[in-house]
Amino acid sequence: MKKYILLLLTACLSIAQAQEKISVPANKQSVLSSIAQQEKSLITLSDQIWGFAEIAMREHQSAKVLADYAEQKGFRVTRNVADIPTAFIAEYGSGKPIIGILGEFDALPGLSQKATPTQEVLNPGAAGHGCGHNMFGAASLGAAVAIKELIASGKLKGTIRFYGTPAEEDLAGKVYMARANVFNDLDVCLDWHPDYENKASTQSSQAIVSYTVRFKGKSAHAAADPWNGKSALDGAELFNIGINFMREHVKPSARIHYVYKQAGNVPNVIPDVASVWIWIRDSKRKGVAEMEERMKEVARGAALMSRTQVEFEMENGLYEILVNETGAKALHKNMELVGPITYTEQEKAFADKIMKEYGSESQGIAGGIKPLETTKSDPEGGSTDVGDVSYIVPEITLNAATAPYKSPWHSWVVVACGGMSIGHKGMLFAAKSLGTTMVDLFENESLRKEIRAEFEKRKGSEVWKAMLPDGPPPVPKN
Repeated sequence: MKKYILLLLTACLSIAQAQEKISVPANKQSVLSSIAQQEKSLITLSDQIWGFAEIAMREHQSAKVLADYAEQKGFRVTRNVADIPTAFIAEYGSGKPIIGILGEFDALPGLSQKATPTQEVLNPGAAGHGCGHNMFGAASLGAAVAIKELIASGKLKGTIRFYGTPAEEDLAGKVYMARANVFNDLDVCLDWHPDYENKASTQSSQAIVSYTVRFKGKSAHAAADPWNGKSALDGAELFNIGINFMREHVKPSARIHYVYKQAGNVPNVIPDVASVWIWIRDSKRKGVAEMEERMKEVARGAALMSRTQVEFEMENGLYEILVNETGAKALHKNMELVGPITYTEQEKAFADKIMKEYGSESQGIAGGIKPLETTKSDPEGGSTDVGDVSYIVPEITLNAATAPYKSPWHSWVVVACGGMSIGHKGMLFAAKSLGTTMVDLFENESLRKEIRAEFEKRKGSEVWKAMLPDGPPPVPKN
């Protein structure tokens, strides 16, 4: 028995000694040190943006604190990019390679919540960061600063570029920026997103197109002479009936959802205008385009049946993410280098309580690093304007745990966790993992070429084209 105990102790000692011998390359150690030195500043940035909780195209305070921080750290900052007041680019260095990193900071309407494990509104009717974007911009900028310091000291050569990208939740900010050609000269681009797991993403998103379908008819008294009216609402309702019958004849990867924007004002007036806001998604842009045409055929048929006229107004559209497995593998190695996130007993108790309060089973917090997954042909639901960037430049995506395992996204649970230490730890993990991966991208030309080769192969003959209406971005006047 003593012999086996001695062998076990010897084995444990050997493992410990081997771990001690693991060396972190100097430039990566500099990144880790920089993030550690920036920790308080990054948490402050994240918490400020969490408190501002500004929605799409209105993120003036959030964009300012990030852009100001970049300027303080020596970046050249260009504001009002692509005619969007809250979009900016912070750049340092010169020449190739040019490595980009994305940062978001918009909130979701109606999700105001305190950083507590019980549902408590912070500001009634206000927005909240139910997708964790307050952490997104802060972590990405922290990683960019760490790389800037290495370029400034002559240890890396090239250009680091941080993109402040507004309006991801609505209005497709990155697509307007892409239309302005601000991503075209990048060698590689990185981004991350808050999640309930730590993983290098090998999964795509869904392509989407958003339309307002507007029916126009003729009003009349609904009781005295309804025969003189042409109900736009009839057209809208027949359109939605047709869309719902169409669901049987689309692929399982498709998603169609809609709401009424206009449906009349009072029952005794035949509505002369009615409109439907419809989103169409699929795993590939090609599938969306096919359903888009079918949707228009259904609408025209509804207009014929109701003797109305129909108009189509495209709001915007997004491509699916073009996955880059070569980049994901490089990112995964650096996530393992950074190591798992550990949590205090207080944080674990917070996670347990908040999930129970939400009405879900508590499964703790997944601070470990998930193994690389096989890419699925049909991704789970959800769309992002990162997809458009990924069709212009190779894109590498990280997910970092900022909330309990299986947290409901776009909910008050994520808002609460993003305003306290569970979210902060995930944010810092993301900054370190992204920063160390960028070291590889700057130093290793072969890796960049392999990433580019995979990008070109996956993209094939597809030519990216912005799915946007003509004209300037939909920036609110007030």
